[in-house]
Amino acid sequence: MQSTDLSDVHPFGAGRFAALVIGWQQQQGRHDLPWQLDITPYKVLVSELMLQQTQVATVIPYFERWLQRFPTIEALAMAGQDEVMGLWQGLGYYARARNLHKAAQAIAARGSFPDDLHSLQQIPGIGRYTAGAILSFAYDSYGPIVDGNVRRLFCRLFALEGYAGQSRLEKQLWQLAEQLTPTQHNRRFAQGLLDLGATLCTARQPDCDSCPLQSGCQAYALQQVEQFPMPKPKKAKPSRQGHFLWVQQQGQLLLEQRPDKGIWSSLLTLPEVEPEHPLLQQAKPIGSFRHQFSHYQLDATIWQPQLQVQETAQHGWYASRQLANIALPAPIRKWIEQQLKQSDLD
Repeated sequence: MQSTDLSDVHPFGAGRFAALVIGWQQQQGRHDLPWQLDITPYKVLVSELMLQQTQVATVIPYFERWLQRFPTIEALAMAGQDEVMGLWQGLGYYARARNLHKAAQAIAARGSFPDDLHSLQQIPGIGRYTAGAILSFAYDSYGPIVDGNVRRLFCRLFALEGYAGQSRLEKQLWQLAEQLTPTQHNRRFAQGLLDLGATLCTARQPDCDSCPLQSGCQAYALQQVEQFPMPKPKKAKPSRQGHFLWVQQQGQLLLEQRPDKGIWSSLLTLPEVEPEHPLLQQAKPIGSFRHQFSHYQLDATIWQPQLQVQETAQHGWYASRQLANIALPAPIRKWIEQQLKQSDLD
């Protein structure tokens, strides 16, 4: 079914649909998440960026620590990037932390938090979904949203063909979101959509019998619920070799700050060199690790050079006691911690 005209594809109509979602959320949805208490636009912004590609249970302690350290958007705007990245470490997808920091700086400079879709989307790091979420949750205003949970819910309800990221499907989903989103009780409606996707209309073993929308779900009628949304065709994931240096001096470890673009941007890592670098000609391999990125696999080798490393402004020396307070990529941190158990680094 490719049409997004509600009169063709859904027996409820937009008003009835919203009433069912809102009623279910009031009775069965989630109401005590930290960002649902004493709601502010800033709390919504922080929670939404943290929740991108991360489970609620993982986000909660990070959110609480974040608000303790940066209780206002002004406090975050004034913070240094190193502190911001350090507090984010462990959540992954570090571009979200940089986007959050940039958004805070832009809003602080603006002097007030935007309260309309157009103005919100002019802020760095705030896209279409986040703008709609801020309007819905912070202002209880009309703010259409489409995230992974909503995509799955809509694809099943309307038996939409296509896979995540496909432009035709994304256009249909946003058209539906705009038609279905009511002009009142938006906070509860948006939360209801997310809760339905997270707790009932799950990717595997969905609980269709408990769903308030079951009678209008086309995938359910076709007995094809788990076939929607359609999986994205798989491509072979390429691999890339990475070469990192393990350099110790007077009980300290040499680390390098990554550029502000590319993988692990702005984080500290073991210094990385190209495979033809002269240092590797007289270096011995002391370990390796493999890490899966979304688009490729990194096969990393750790080398201990025999020649002196030429330090740059991006290099710095760190004692083991400092490592817990700096932002390191998870696979680098794991490898360092394993190595420290076998070394004399103090």
